[in-house]
Amino acid sequence: MNFWIAIALTAVGCYLLKLAGLLVPAAALEKPLVQRLSALLPVALLAALTAQQTFSAGDALVVDARGAGLAAAALALVLRAPFLVVVAAAVAVTAGVRALGG
Repeated sequence: MNFWIAIALTAVGCYLLKLAGLLVPAAALEKPLVQRLSALLPVALLAALTAQQTFSAGDALVVDARGAGLAAAALALVLRAPFLVVVAAAVAVTAGVRALGG
């Protein structure tokens, strides 16, 4: 029974969150600061998720082959490589470091 209560509360919470977004006045969303923050927020969240997934294992800080792959991807991005090349470089470097025992 507690499971269904949790599902119902989650559904109501999601609905209320969506409703709150619709009730925000348009004038508040048109401010330059809000527009700049809304453009930068997804990038910051993606960077935080990438760092967390790359440098953690459970509760520990880990530097392993994933860090080398991330560095290779960053280098490919700096060199303005296409997205598939960036992913391929990260995969190849990560696999190479792991094959070498890292």
